[in-house]
Amino acid sequence: MRCNELCVGGGVIRTELPAFVMGIVNITPDSFWSGSRCALHAVHDAVDKALMQIADGAQIIDIGGESSRPGAEYVSAEEEIARIIPVIQELRSKSDCVISVDTRKQQVMQAAYEAGANMCNDISALEDDEAAAEYIAETGIPVILMHKRGNPVIMQQHTSYTDVFAEVDSYLHQRIEYALSKGIQKKQIIIDPGIGFGKDLAANRILIQECGKLCGGQYPVLMGLSRKTCIGEMTGRDVAGRLAGTLAANLIAVQCGASIVRVHDVRETVDMLKILRNL
Repeated sequence: MRCNELCVGGGVIRTELPAFVMGIVNITPDSFWSGSRCALHAVHDAVDKALMQIADGAQIIDIGGESSRPGAEYVSAEEEIARIIPVIQELRSKSDCVISVDTRKQQVMQAAYEAGANMCNDISALEDDEAAAEYIAETGIPVILMHKRGNPVIMQQHTSYTDVFAEVDSYLHQRIEYALSKGIQKKQIIIDPGIGFGKDLAANRILIQECGKLCGGQYPVLMGLSRKTCIGEMTGRDVAGRLAGTLAANLIAVQCGASIVRVHDVRETVDMLKILRNL
């Protein structure tokens, strides 16, 4: 299901583009692309980056304090909070955009929500913290449920599937049922096949092409393709040279049913979507 409206904060946000654009702001020293990182404790720089993305057309800003790149080590909730909360607070004082917090932890979700965030992007699909689902249900904020295998340290050691679409689809169905059982409403749920999270190039290709069919097309799909390894494998480019490949992959994903694209390069993505809208 490709949709042009999302329920957020008791209201609805809409886009005239073929998909919503989510800008990435990483408050981390180790996210996979150096161009996406904001220095720790450089709050104004991170907020300026977010405001630039909003000016370029992003309707959602995804703020994260824990890298999930292959091989990354998790950080504590306390460290995550110290990294992201000042940024969320200042950004909220300057913008009414949707702020998504990229976290697996209920403690961080709560701190972020109280600071002004109104969406949660959980790469563990509410598996890593038993308190998370009930908190999402209590607040009513949208939640992104993503498929992955294991944690970032080991996930790329497990990329073999008998039928990747069926397995990812089944997992997301299970996590949706769990979320619903905890009181989360269907309208709060967004799904993400987890490109690059425990998948090889062949698996990623299938998920890009079939993304709109996940869970019977009943939920908005977020695609996180920006500058990832699979783009490099298809183009032969390093991370810095993957913009054109990312734009092409996102265009195809949207044509195949994606409702949200999570990107580093907002202005270029918005331009691509404008062209898609007009052709």
